[in-house]
Amino acid sequence: MFAGFDAGDASVNGQTIHYRSGGQGPPVLLLHGFPQTHVMWHAVAAQLAENFTIVAADLRGYGHSSKPDGTAAFSFRHMACDQVALMRALGHDRFHVVGHDRGGRVAHRMALDHQEAVHSLTVMDIVPTHLLLDNLSKEVAEAYYHWFFLAQPYPFPETLIGHDPDTYYESCLLGFGAAKLSDFETDALDAYRAAWRDADTIRGMCADYRAALHIDFAHDSQDHCRRIDTPSLVLFGSDGAMAKSYNVADTWREKLSHMTSTAIPGGHFFIDQSPDETSLALETFLSGIT
Repeated sequence: MFAGFDAGDASVNGQTIHYRSGGQGPPVLLLHGFPQTHVMWHAVAAQLAENFTIVAADLRGYGHSSKPDGTAAFSFRHMACDQVALMRALGHDRFHVVGHDRGGRVAHRMALDHQEAVHSLTVMDIVPTHLLLDNLSKEVAEAYYHWFFLAQPYPFPETLIGHDPDTYYESCLLGFGAAKLSDFETDALDAYRAAWRDADTIRGMCADYRAALHIDFAHDSQDHCRRIDTPSLVLFGSDGAMAKSYNVADTWREKLSHMTSTAIPGGHFFIDQSPDETSLALETFLSGIT
């Protein structure tokens, strides 16, 4: 995986951020979600690298990046600062950002806080954080129960997950993803398992969700009426929990002034299920931005 890509660890924003970089052309930052790492992009990155310089990075708390202490350190605002600093350290002051799941929420916060750096924004299979939490339906609560389990005070969820991380995190890949384990390449699953078996990673992922309830919701409340003017793409899995509970595109119309949207075959993890369709949608969108 990631043949021809360089691996690195950048010391930025007081953290160590792990990344892979390769390709040539306009820079594109790829951000993963829960419970994966930058490895989720391996197939898409290989295709996009023909025309773009690709950087796929681990968020703080995940993979090989830093796992700082406390909840406040895991706000999407801090995570966005990490990734902007990473791109600047690599020589990219302005870039396209593409985020799936938690990475999409980081990308949205980045476009709000660092609009000078974001050339375009792509969010994948999410609705706005404030909307999900402020207007929670029973269907979403059932499908996305992990938001509220992981956000329980330390060390309750960490202790339970730590007894059998593979069972818990694989249930997340399957439970709300409309997926099966065979949708994920063996090498990718091995990388995820190696990451989530680490106690500090378990703690970091829980802290990420605690921050969403206790910090990010407040930040999004302050920016509730702000619109992002940069070109934006909303992708979602046609069979995923978000598409079943929301008109995903409509949830973003008041927040993104110049938005297009596309459904991709698959569930929440459609990048793994339909990498060719995902790559084509991204290539078409990114190539049309001057």
